[in-house]
Amino acid sequence: MHIAAVASLILSLVGNPSYGNPVSRDFADTFADPAVIRGLDGYWYSYGTSDPLREGEGEHHRLPIARSSDLVEWTYVGDAFGEGDLPSYADPSTLLWAPDVRYLDGRYVMYFTVTNSASTPHEWDYSIGAATAPTPAGPWTPAPEPVVAPRPSGGAYWNTIDPAQFTDVDGGKYLYFGGFFGGLWVTELSADGLQPVGRPTQVAVDNKFEGSYVVRRDGYYYLLASSANCCAGPTTGYSVLAGRATSPLGPFTDREGRPLLASRAGGTPVLTQNGNRWIGTGHNAQLTDLAGQDWMVYHAIDRSDPFLDEPYGVNERPMLLDRLDWIDGWPVVRAGAGPSDHSSERPVTRGPVDERFSGDLSGWRDTGGWAVHGGYARHTGGEQATLTSRKGLGGDRRAETDLRLSAARPGDAAGLRIGAATAVVSGSGLTVAAGGDRRTAALPGGAATWRNLAVTVEGRTITAEVTSARLGDPQAAVSLDSPVPLSGAFGLVAKGTAEFDNVSAARLAKPVTRMAPAPEPGRKLDADEFGTLDRAWRWVRENPAARVAGGALRWPVQDGDLVGTGNTASVLLRTPPRGDYIVETKVTLDLGEGTVRNHQQAGLVAYASDDDFARLSQVAIWNTRQVEYGRELPFADRLSYGGNIAGAPAKTTWLRLAHHVDRETGEHEFRAGSSRDGRTWTWAGVWTFGKDTSPRIGLVAHGGAQPAVEAAFDYVRFYRTR
Repeated sequence: MHIAAVASLILSLVGNPSYGNPVSRDFADTFADPAVIRGLDGYWYSYGTSDPLREGEGEHHRLPIARSSDLVEWTYVGDAFGEGDLPSYADPSTLLWAPDVRYLDGRYVMYFTVTNSASTPHEWDYSIGAATAPTPAGPWTPAPEPVVAPRPSGGAYWNTIDPAQFTDVDGGKYLYFGGFFGGLWVTELSADGLQPVGRPTQVAVDNKFEGSYVVRRDGYYYLLASSANCCAGPTTGYSVLAGRATSPLGPFTDREGRPLLASRAGGTPVLTQNGNRWIGTGHNAQLTDLAGQDWMVYHAIDRSDPFLDEPYGVNERPMLLDRLDWIDGWPVVRAGAGPSDHSSERPVTRGPVDERFSGDLSGWRDTGGWAVHGGYARHTGGEQATLTSRKGLGGDRRAETDLRLSAARPGDAAGLRIGAATAVVSGSGLTVAAGGDRRTAALPGGAATWRNLAVTVEGRTITAEVTSARLGDPQAAVSLDSPVPLSGAFGLVAKGTAEFDNVSAARLAKPVTRMAPAPEPGRKLDADEFGTLDRAWRWVRENPAARVAGGALRWPVQDGDLVGTGNTASVLLRTPPRGDYIVETKVTLDLGEGTVRNHQQAGLVAYASDDDFARLSQVAIWNTRQVEYGRELPFADRLSYGGNIAGAPAKTTWLRLAHHVDRETGEHEFRAGSSRDGRTWTWAGVWTFGKDTSPRIGLVAHGGAQPAVEAAFDYVRFYRTR
C-alpha cells in the first residue's frame, strides 16, 4: 500500500482529526479556480488556473495538476500543457483559465478557457477549449477546434469563460459557460462532449455571475455561480450564489423565487466571507466523500497577503476545502458559517471497508469465479456469485464501488449487496431489490464503461445512485423502502464478466440541518424616524438638497462618489452605540430595470474616513440592480476597492449592518444584510476595520445625477444584537 494511503487510513481510524486551510499550501501559494475529480486509481486530482504556483517563481503553469489520497494533503504532479502543446487554434500568448475535468465514456475530458485565439486580432477573444486523456494526470491531447468559439459583441468579445460540464439522467451532455460580460449560458453537447449542439440558452443575467457549476439533487438542477470581483486584492468580495430549476436549461430561481435572469437578479448565498482572514471566497467545485458528505473546494484570498509577488500583481488565491451542507433544499457551506481557517472534521476518504485490490482476496469470502486481475476484483462466469467482506458494518452506512461489465450480455449484472438487499447495474439499468420488492431506473449508455455505484442505507430506506465520476450528476438513481431490515454482510455481486475497484463502506454522515445563527436585532438603542433631522447627525460635505419631508429623509442622488481620490459625495454620519449592534434603514430608490444607470445608489455606510469605508447600497450596475457591499481601504500606497453582493433589491429595500468587535483581534466586523419586504433577510459577507479605528454609521445617495432620481430613507434604527 502507498505510504500516503497508509497515512490516510490511520487518520480515518483515529477519528478524522482537524486540518487547516488552505489545503494547497504544500505545493502552491496560489491555485485559483480549482476543479476536482476522483480518478479510477483511487486518488483525488485537482486542477487550477494558469499562474505561477509559488512566490518568486515568475513562470505560469499551464493548468497545474495536484493529487491527494485524503483531499487534505496534496502533491503537485505536473501541468496539463507544456510550452509546445497548446491547442492549434490558440494564440501563443494565450492564458488558460478555469479547468473543469470529467470522466466521459471511458476517458477524461478537460474543459478550459482560452483567452486569446489565433483566428482574430483581438487580444481577449475568449473561447472554451477541451482536451482528452486516458488518466486524470494526462497526457492531455487538445481537441482540434474549440467547443465554444469566440463570440463577438461589437468591437469586443463576450466572456466565453469558466466552463462546467454536466451529464443528465437521460445521458444528455451540457456545458455551462460565461461571465460578467454576456451572462451565463448552457449549450448541449455531442455524445463525445467535444462539440456544441443547437443554439445555447442563457441561464443567468450578465454583469453579475461567472464560474458556473451545476449539480442535480432531489429532482432539481442547482446552478452555483460566483458573483462580484475575483481579484481586487485586499478588497476582493467574490462569493458563491445559487439558483435551481427543474431542467438543466433553466429557468433558475433562488430560494425566494427571484430569477437569475432578471435585472434585479436573485441568488441564494452559498459561501461568503465571515470576518476571518479569508475574503473573495469563490469559483467552486464540489465532491462527495465516502460517508456521503458533500464538500466544496474553492479559492480565497488571505486579506493580509493578497498578492503573489508584489502589490497589484497576481492575486494570491490558494485552494480551500470546507463542508457543504444541504439545508431546506439549498446548498450552503458550513451551515452558513463561511470559510474555515481550521476545521475540526475532515473528509472521510477511507472507511472500515476499503479495498483497492492491490493484493489478494484474503479479506473477502469468495463464492466462486473471483480473482484479482490487473488491480481489479474480476468475476467471470455465467452464475451469480458474491464476494463478501470479512469486515462487518451495521447501522446507517454508505457503500460504493467503481465497476464495469466487460461483455454486458443479456442477464449480466454487477453491483453491491448489503444484507438481503442488492443494487446492481445491467443492460436493463440500475435495479434495487430488497425483500421481494424491486425498482429499476434506466441507465443511459449501459454499463460497459467504468461507472461509480454508491448505495446509502438509512433505517429501512436504501438508495442507489450511478454516476460517471461522483460529481453530482447521477445518470440513474433508485430509492426503495425495504420490507426487511437492511442489516447483514456487505459484498460485491456479479453475474457474467465484471470488474470492481475502489470498494468502500463507511458510516453514513449525519447531515447538518440547522443554519448557523444569523444576526438578530434585540432592544432598540437609538433611532431617527425622520420627523426632523436629528441633531446627532453630522455632514461630510453637506448636501443642501437633502431634506426631511413627509416622514422621510429625501435625498436627490448626487453626481459624485466616494470611491477613489475624488471624494465628491456627501455623507451623513452619526456615532453608533458601543459594543455589538445592528443598524437598519429602509430606503426607496426607483432605479428602473434593465437600463444602464451607472452607478446610482443609496444606502448605509460604515465610515472611518473618505478612504476607509464599507458601503451597503442598492445600486445600478450596468443593466442589473444589485445590493452591493463595497469596501475601500488604503493598501500599498494606493486605494483598493471591491464589492460583495448582499441580495437582490426591490424599489424599497431594507438594509442592515451588524457590528461586532472581535475579542481576539479588536477588529470591527460589519456583516451586511438586505431584505425586499422587511421580514425575510439575506445575509452576506463581512468587511473588517482595524482595531485602532472608530467607524461611524452614515447614509449616502450618489453615483450619478442622470436621470434625476431621489432616495427616500424612512428611518435609521440601532438595536442591540441578541
